[in-house]
Amino acid sequence: MDGLAQALTDPQVARAILAPGAAPIALYVFEWSGPQFQNLLVDWTLVTDRPTLNGIAGTLRDTRRSPSPPSTALGTAMAVGGSALARGPECWKGTIDISGDGKSNTGPRPQDLDDLAQLEGVTVNALVINTIDSMGAGPGDDDLFSYFENLVIRGPGAFVERADGFEDYARAMKKKLLREINALAVGGLEASEVPDRG
Repeated sequence: MDGLAQALTDPQVARAILAPGAAPIALYVFEWSGPQFQNLLVDWTLVTDRPTLNGIAGTLRDTRRSPSPPSTALGTAMAVGGSALARGPECWKGTIDISGDGKSNTGPRPQDLDDLAQLEGVTVNALVINTIDSMGAGPGDDDLFSYFENLVIRGPGAFVERADGFEDYARAMKKKLLREINALAVGGLEASEVPDRG
């Protein structure tokens, strides 16, 4: 959460989000682990100015992670994100950003969600956190990255970013956000200006 807050308030990211004439962006943030654990941190918020962005970052920094099961329900997290998008603000592009340091080991598998209506037309991007304790991966290991690349991400322009440990998360998230925002700027040239959901 601290890394996400740091990335969102990075001057380069903030300028990109709030650039004059850019398609507005709405954010919804939740933490997750097992199939029954999804905790809403920031409800849908349209980011129109720096105080709003700083407020979101402040909420993230002030929130301590809740005690949670040790399992990893990636498929459930994707489905919950899709449901949030379905009831969120109207937009021309919906993106789920999912961060994880392990493979799915409970609940529906990410590769089995092809028929899930709430993921239709949605882009799922991922940030893989390689750690010594990651399931089947350590710093620099390609195994977890390949898993997310082949079985988790989906939709137009989907990609995976890598963080080598939690200490590298803010840098990786900044890079990921800038790539997504730049893609929105290009897509926005051919779309009406309505909130993005990401």
